[in-house]
Amino acid sequence: MLYSAYELQRQFAQPIRLWANALEKVYSSPYNPLTDTWFGKSVAAGAEIVARLTQNYGKPAFGLATTRIGNETVAVNEEILVRKPFCQLLRFRRETERRDPKVLVVAPMSGHYATLLRGTVEALLPEHDVHITDWTDAREVPLSEGNFDLDDYVDYVMEFCRYLGPDVHVIAVCQPSVPVLAAASLMAEQKDPHQPRSITLMGGPIDTRVSPTTPNDLAMRNSMMWFRQNVIATVPFNYPGALRRVYPGFLQLTSFISMNLDRHINAHMRQFEHLVKGDDDSADSHRAFYDEYLAVMDLSAEFYLQTIEVVFKEHLLPRGLWVSRGRKIDPSFIETALMTVEGELDDISGVGQTKAAHALTPNIPGARHVHWEQPRVGHYGIFNGRKWREQIMPRVRDFIRANEAA
Repeated sequence: MLYSAYELQRQFAQPIRLWANALEKVYSSPYNPLTDTWFGKSVAAGAEIVARLTQNYGKPAFGLATTRIGNETVAVNEEILVRKPFCQLLRFRRETERRDPKVLVVAPMSGHYATLLRGTVEALLPEHDVHITDWTDAREVPLSEGNFDLDDYVDYVMEFCRYLGPDVHVIAVCQPSVPVLAAASLMAEQKDPHQPRSITLMGGPIDTRVSPTTPNDLAMRNSMMWFRQNVIATVPFNYPGALRRVYPGFLQLTSFISMNLDRHINAHMRQFEHLVKGDDDSADSHRAFYDEYLAVMDLSAEFYLQTIEVVFKEHLLPRGLWVSRGRKIDPSFIETALMTVEGELDDISGVGQTKAAHALTPNIPGARHVHWEQPRVGHYGIFNGRKWREQIMPRVRDFIRANEAA
């Protein structure tokens, strides 16, 4: 019923969107004498905002066609190296003979596409051979492909590390910090020659008992039965994954927006002002952000529910009680270098939650433990934006290069 109601709402919104698009074109036309008036600009601006708020946003493209290496502009091509039912391993191959550290960026499976990390990849590309986990919208995966849960996530990470070889450095952004640490633990225990050369965890919920945030409180306040009954839906028949049980992306987006509702309302009010004033640069920046932010994907129900239980309710990893398919997860086996990154203003993964990984890995030599807390930055700013490019990424780069010869 939940998904069907959402689909019905989308159908009802379509005439509104078409009307708004038409109105925006009329009052932006050079043939309309009201176009350059305050009234005309206001109508066009309001119509554009209405059209964009009722628009359906598909998976965006990475759009990283080039990068800058030294003084040279180099072409970048996307290559799919491994195809799995719920993910593909993507490489950004640079047209250069230069050899740089091999990096696997593990993108979050938390409602947004991996393209949310476009800025992360863009900043890494000039000095790294970058790969990324490109997760698939669960509603696009037929039931015949089976289920996908947190244990499968751990297995996917291990498989990708083994495919890329023994010289890969892994960067986990947000949610995958937990399965990445678990995968590294299992590979270290097995003395796997392809275990990561270094691990960087950024804004991840390693121990959500530390500085709990609003999402953490939501998980603790409600029972698993509540989650099953209130946030899990069935994919309708008009999608390849018909009848698959999922946590819909539109619910995740609603929860994200509700956490900072005033900020989003103010952003759209400022966008109205930018459009009326003709501030094209600011308007384009707003469009680019929300094109990405409003594009969401569904998560398989089993993955979402297991993550809630293991990570946010039972805290099995920091308590040393997580058993994944009969395999005890013990991070103390890890001896490779570990870096953690947090944001002072992070309202998703509170300060200290990611840093907790260091206490779980006592066998890593002290000099190979690195932690950085970025002042005056929130969750998104850890891996995107100016502070990521100018202050955080250089530290991650230096950490990776310091351990490249390990």
